[in-house]
Amino acid sequence: MLGRAFLSRGITAHRLAKNVTFYVNESAPPVSEDRPKVCEDHKPVLLMLPWLGSRPQALAKYCDIYFRTGYDVLVVESQVQEFVWPRWGLDHGKMLLELLQSERFVSRPLLVHAFSIGGYTFTQLLVHISQDTQKYQALTQRIKGQVYDSLVVGSVETMAIGLAKTVFPRMETLVKQVSMLYFDTFRRQTVDYYNKSIGTFRNSPITTPALFFFCENDAMSNSQAMEDLIDHWKKRGVDVTAQKWEVSTHAGHLKRHPQEYMTSLNRFLQSLCLAPLKAKM
Repeated sequence: MLGRAFLSRGITAHRLAKNVTFYVNESAPPVSEDRPKVCEDHKPVLLMLPWLGSRPQALAKYCDIYFRTGYDVLVVESQVQEFVWPRWGLDHGKMLLELLQSERFVSRPLLVHAFSIGGYTFTQLLVHISQDTQKYQALTQRIKGQVYDSLVVGSVETMAIGLAKTVFPRMETLVKQVSMLYFDTFRRQTVDYYNKSIGTFRNSPITTPALFFFCENDAMSNSQAMEDLIDHWKKRGVDVTAQKWEVSTHAGHLKRHPQEYMTSLNRFLQSLCLAPLKAKM
Protein backbone atom coordinates (compact mmCIF):
# COMPACT_ATOMS: atom_id res chain seq x y z
CA MET A 1 0.00 0.00 0.00
CA LEU A 2 1.18 3.52 -0.73
CA GLY A 3 2.57 5.69 2.06
CA ARG A 4 0.73 8.16 4.25
CA ALA A 5 1.99 11.10 2.22
CA PHE A 6 -0.35 10.17 -0.60
CA LEU A 7 -3.24 9.11 1.60
CA SER A 8 -3.11 12.40 3.50
CA ARG A 9 -3.48 14.58 0.42
CA GLY A 10 -6.84 13.40 -0.85
CA ILE A 11 -6.04 9.85 -1.97
CA THR A 12 -8.20 7.22 -0.28
CA ALA A 13 -7.16 3.56 -0.32
CA HIS A 14 -9.70 0.73 -0.56
CA ARG A 15 -8.44 -2.87 -0.23
CA LEU A 16 -10.78 -4.80 -2.55
CA ALA A 17 -9.08 -8.20 -2.34
CA LYS A 18 -5.72 -9.75 -1.62
CA ASN A 19 -3.12 -7.82 -3.63
CA VAL A 20 -5.84 -5.55 -5.09
CA THR A 21 -6.06 -1.93 -3.90
CA PHE A 22 -8.17 0.87 -5.36
CA TYR A 23 -6.92 4.42 -4.83
CA VAL A 24 -9.66 7.04 -5.18
CA ASN A 25 -8.31 10.44 -6.14
CA GLU A 26 -10.57 12.79 -4.20
CA SER A 27 -8.15 15.69 -4.61
CA ALA A 28 -9.29 16.31 -8.19
CA PRO A 29 -11.72 19.26 -7.84
CA PRO A 30 -15.21 18.94 -9.29
CA VAL A 31 -16.25 20.83 -12.40
CA SER A 32 -18.98 22.53 -10.39
CA GLU A 33 -20.58 22.20 -6.99
CA ASP A 34 -23.69 20.58 -8.43
CA ARG A 35 -21.79 18.30 -10.82
CA PRO A 36 -23.99 15.23 -11.50
CA LYS A 37 -22.82 11.88 -10.18
CA VAL A 38 -22.60 10.42 -13.69
CA CYS A 39 -19.44 12.47 -14.29
CA GLU A 40 -17.72 10.74 -11.38
CA ASP A 41 -18.93 7.37 -12.67
CA HIS A 42 -17.16 8.05 -15.96
CA LYS A 43 -13.91 9.24 -14.45
CA PRO A 44 -11.04 7.21 -15.98
CA VAL A 45 -9.29 4.49 -14.02
CA LEU A 46 -5.66 3.49 -14.43
CA LEU A 47 -5.23 -0.29 -14.08
CA MET A 48 -1.67 -0.68 -12.80
CA LEU A 49 -0.04 -4.13 -12.92
CA PRO A 50 3.37 -3.85 -11.18
CA TRP A 51 6.49 -5.97 -11.43
CA LEU A 52 7.20 -8.73 -8.90
CA GLY A 53 8.55 -7.39 -5.64
CA SER A 54 7.71 -3.78 -6.40
CA ARG A 55 8.16 -1.53 -3.37
CA PRO A 56 5.53 1.02 -2.34
CA GLN A 57 8.00 3.90 -2.71
CA ALA A 58 8.80 2.95 -6.31
CA LEU A 59 5.18 2.27 -7.20
CA ALA A 60 4.10 5.59 -5.71
CA LYS A 61 6.13 7.51 -8.30
CA TYR A 62 4.10 5.98 -11.13
CA CYS A 63 0.78 6.35 -9.31
CA ASP A 64 1.56 10.02 -8.69
CA ILE A 65 1.78 10.64 -12.43
CA TYR A 66 -1.84 9.60 -12.79
CA PHE A 67 -3.03 11.16 -9.53
CA ARG A 68 -1.78 14.54 -10.74
CA THR A 69 -3.79 14.11 -13.92
CA GLY A 70 -6.97 13.24 -12.05
CA TYR A 71 -7.13 9.47 -12.51
CA ASP A 72 -8.18 6.92 -9.91
CA VAL A 73 -5.70 4.03 -9.75
CA LEU A 74 -6.45 0.32 -9.36
CA VAL A 75 -3.30 -1.59 -8.39
CA VAL A 76 -3.33 -5.36 -8.95
CA GLU A 77 -0.16 -7.07 -7.79
CA SER A 78 1.04 -10.39 -9.20
CA GLN A 79 2.35 -13.34 -7.23
CA VAL A 80 5.06 -15.72 -8.38
CA GLN A 81 2.84 -18.81 -8.03
CA GLU A 82 0.47 -17.37 -10.63
CA PHE A 83 3.35 -17.49 -13.08
CA VAL A 84 4.93 -20.84 -12.22
CA TRP A 85 1.51 -22.57 -12.26
CA PRO A 86 -0.50 -20.86 -15.02
CA ARG A 87 -3.85 -22.30 -13.92
CA TRP A 88 -3.70 -20.07 -10.85
CA GLY A 89 -2.81 -17.14 -13.07
CA LEU A 90 -5.92 -17.82 -15.14
CA ASP A 91 -8.05 -17.87 -12.00
CA HIS A 92 -6.50 -14.54 -10.98
CA GLY A 93 -7.28 -13.12 -14.42
CA LYS A 94 -10.87 -14.27 -14.14
CA MET A 95 -11.22 -12.56 -10.77
CA LEU A 96 -9.87 -9.33 -12.19
CA LEU A 97 -12.23 -9.53 -15.15
CA GLU A 98 -15.19 -9.86 -12.81
CA LEU A 99 -13.94 -6.94 -10.75
CA LEU A 100 -13.65 -4.67 -13.79
CA GLN A 101 -17.24 -5.52 -14.67
CA SER A 102 -18.56 -4.90 -11.17
CA GLU A 103 -20.79 -1.92 -10.38
CA ARG A 104 -17.85 0.13 -9.11
CA PHE A 105 -16.06 0.01 -12.48
CA VAL A 106 -18.60 -0.99 -15.12
CA SER A 107 -18.96 2.53 -16.59
CA ARG A 108 -15.37 3.67 -16.12
CA PRO A 109 -12.96 4.20 -19.05
CA LEU A 110 -9.78 2.20 -18.48
CA LEU A 111 -6.09 2.70 -19.20
CA VAL A 112 -3.64 -0.18 -18.62
CA HIS A 113 -0.07 0.29 -17.39
CA ALA A 114 1.71 -3.06 -16.96
CA PHE A 115 5.30 -3.68 -15.88
CA SER A 116 7.34 -6.84 -16.44
CA ILE A 117 5.30 -9.84 -15.22
CA GLY A 118 2.29 -7.54 -14.92
CA GLY A 119 2.00 -7.97 -18.67
CA TYR A 120 1.60 -11.71 -18.06
CA THR A 121 -1.18 -10.99 -15.58
CA PHE A 122 -2.96 -8.84 -18.14
CA THR A 123 -2.56 -11.59 -20.72
CA GLN A 124 -4.62 -13.89 -18.48
CA LEU A 125 -7.49 -11.45 -18.95
CA LEU A 126 -6.91 -11.55 -22.69
CA VAL A 127 -7.09 -15.36 -22.69
CA HIS A 128 -10.57 -15.22 -21.14
CA ILE A 129 -11.66 -12.37 -23.41
CA SER A 130 -10.45 -14.13 -26.57
CA GLN A 131 -12.55 -17.17 -25.70
CA ASP A 132 -15.74 -15.09 -25.75
CA THR A 133 -15.16 -11.69 -27.35
CA GLN A 134 -18.88 -10.96 -27.57
CA LYS A 135 -19.37 -11.43 -23.83
CA TYR A 136 -16.55 -9.03 -22.99
CA GLN A 137 -17.10 -6.56 -25.81
CA ALA A 138 -18.28 -3.78 -23.50
CA LEU A 139 -15.17 -4.18 -21.36
CA THR A 140 -12.73 -4.16 -24.27
CA GLN A 141 -14.39 -1.01 -25.62
CA ARG A 142 -13.73 0.72 -22.28
CA ILE A 143 -9.98 0.07 -22.52
CA LYS A 144 -8.76 3.23 -24.23
CA GLY A 145 -5.01 2.69 -24.15
CA GLN A 146 -2.20 0.32 -23.11
CA VAL A 147 1.25 1.03 -21.68
CA TYR A 148 3.80 -1.79 -21.36
CA ASP A 149 7.06 -1.31 -19.49
CA SER A 150 9.77 -4.02 -19.61
CA LEU A 151 7.57 -6.91 -20.76
CA VAL A 152 9.10 -10.33 -20.10
CA VAL A 153 9.45 -11.42 -23.71
CA GLY A 154 11.68 -14.07 -25.27
CA SER A 155 12.58 -17.70 -24.65
CA VAL A 156 11.83 -19.97 -21.70
CA GLU A 157 15.33 -19.19 -20.51
CA THR A 158 14.39 -15.50 -20.45
CA MET A 159 11.49 -16.38 -18.15
CA ALA A 160 13.75 -18.44 -15.91
CA ILE A 161 16.22 -15.56 -15.67
CA GLY A 162 13.40 -13.19 -14.78
CA LEU A 163 12.15 -15.54 -12.08
CA ALA A 164 15.63 -15.88 -10.57
CA LYS A 165 16.42 -12.15 -10.62
CA THR A 166 13.15 -11.07 -9.03
CA VAL A 167 12.49 -13.83 -6.50
CA PHE A 168 15.93 -15.06 -5.34
CA PRO A 169 18.56 -12.66 -6.74
CA ARG A 170 21.26 -13.93 -4.38
CA MET A 171 20.83 -17.46 -5.74
CA GLU A 172 20.25 -16.45 -9.35
CA THR A 173 22.24 -19.23 -11.06
CA LEU A 174 20.77 -22.02 -8.94
CA VAL A 175 17.20 -20.73 -9.24
CA LYS A 176 17.58 -20.39 -13.00
CA GLN A 177 18.75 -24.02 -13.29
CA VAL A 178 15.95 -25.28 -11.04
CA SER A 179 13.42 -23.22 -13.00
CA MET A 180 14.60 -24.67 -16.31
CA LEU A 181 14.29 -28.19 -14.87
CA TYR A 182 10.81 -27.37 -13.57
CA PHE A 183 9.67 -25.98 -16.92
CA ASP A 184 11.03 -29.05 -18.68
CA THR A 185 9.35 -31.46 -16.24
CA PHE A 186 5.99 -29.72 -16.39
CA ARG A 187 6.21 -28.55 -19.97
CA ARG A 188 2.57 -29.25 -20.77
CA GLN A 189 1.33 -27.24 -17.78
CA THR A 190 3.83 -24.39 -18.16
CA VAL A 191 5.80 -23.92 -21.39
CA ASP A 192 2.99 -25.01 -23.68
CA TYR A 193 0.67 -22.63 -21.88
CA TYR A 194 3.18 -19.76 -22.02
CA ASN A 195 3.45 -20.22 -25.78
CA LYS A 196 -0.34 -20.13 -26.06
CA SER A 197 -0.44 -16.96 -23.95
CA ILE A 198 2.19 -15.31 -26.12
CA GLY A 199 0.05 -16.10 -29.15
CA THR A 200 -2.97 -14.55 -27.44
CA PHE A 201 -1.03 -11.39 -26.62
CA ARG A 202 0.37 -11.10 -30.16
CA ASN A 203 -3.16 -11.29 -31.52
CA SER A 204 -4.79 -9.43 -28.66
CA PRO A 205 -8.51 -8.67 -28.96
CA ILE A 206 -7.70 -5.20 -27.61
CA THR A 207 -6.40 -3.00 -30.41
CA THR A 208 -6.40 0.43 -28.77
CA PRO A 209 -3.23 2.58 -28.98
CA ALA A 210 -0.21 1.17 -27.17
CA LEU A 211 3.05 2.53 -25.78
CA PHE A 212 6.06 0.26 -25.14
CA PHE A 213 9.13 1.01 -23.00
CA PHE A 214 12.12 -1.34 -23.34
CA CYS A 215 15.89 -1.47 -23.71
CA GLU A 216 18.55 -3.51 -25.47
CA ASN A 217 20.44 -4.71 -22.38
CA ASP A 218 17.51 -6.23 -20.48
CA ALA A 219 18.17 -9.93 -19.74
CA MET A 220 14.47 -10.42 -18.97
CA SER A 221 13.12 -8.75 -22.10
CA ASN A 222 14.59 -9.66 -25.48
CA SER A 223 14.68 -6.43 -27.49
CA GLN A 224 14.48 -8.21 -30.85
CA ALA A 225 11.41 -10.12 -29.70
CA MET A 226 9.91 -6.82 -28.56
CA GLU A 227 10.52 -5.23 -31.94
CA ASP A 228 8.99 -8.23 -33.72
CA LEU A 229 5.92 -7.93 -31.47
CA ILE A 230 5.62 -4.20 -32.17
CA ASP A 231 5.93 -4.76 -35.93
CA HIS A 232 3.24 -7.44 -35.76
CA TRP A 233 0.87 -5.13 -33.90
CA LYS A 234 1.47 -2.34 -36.40
CA LYS A 235 0.64 -4.70 -39.27
CA ARG A 236 -2.62 -5.50 -37.46
CA GLY A 237 -3.45 -1.79 -37.52
CA VAL A 238 -2.64 -0.98 -33.90
CA ASP A 239 -1.32 2.53 -33.27
CA VAL A 240 1.97 1.70 -31.51
CA THR A 241 4.56 4.05 -30.01
CA ALA A 242 7.87 2.69 -28.73
CA GLN A 243 10.57 4.20 -26.53
CA LYS A 244 13.76 2.14 -26.60
CA TRP A 245 17.11 2.72 -24.92
CA GLU A 246 20.43 1.03 -25.54
CA VAL A 247 21.13 0.87 -21.82
CA SER A 248 18.58 1.04 -19.03
CA THR A 249 17.14 -0.99 -16.14
CA HIS A 250 14.34 -3.56 -16.13
CA ALA A 251 11.21 -1.82 -14.79
CA GLY A 252 13.44 1.13 -13.92
CA HIS A 253 13.32 3.27 -17.05
CA LEU A 254 11.60 6.15 -15.26
CA LYS A 255 14.47 6.36 -12.78
CA ARG A 256 17.21 6.01 -15.41
CA HIS A 257 15.63 8.23 -18.09
CA PRO A 258 13.02 10.43 -16.36
CA GLN A 259 12.76 13.17 -18.98
CA GLU A 260 12.41 10.84 -21.98
CA TYR A 261 10.04 8.56 -20.10
CA MET A 262 7.72 11.36 -19.04
CA THR A 263 7.82 13.03 -22.45
CA SER A 264 6.78 9.80 -24.16
CA LEU A 265 4.12 8.99 -21.57
CA ASN A 266 2.60 12.48 -21.51
CA ARG A 267 2.49 12.65 -25.30
CA PHE A 268 0.78 9.26 -25.39
CA LEU A 269 -1.79 10.19 -22.74
CA GLN A 270 -2.64 13.41 -24.57
CA SER A 271 -3.10 11.49 -27.82
CA LEU A 272 -5.79 9.31 -26.24
CA CYS A 273 -8.10 12.30 -25.68
CA LEU A 274 -9.12 10.60 -22.46
CA ALA A 275 -9.38 13.91 -20.61
CA PRO A 276 -9.94 13.43 -16.90
CA LEU A 277 -12.09 15.91 -15.00
CA LYS A 278 -9.08 17.82 -13.74
CA ALA A 279 -7.69 18.32 -17.23
CA LYS A 280 -10.99 19.75 -18.46
CA MET A 281 -10.92 22.63 -16.02
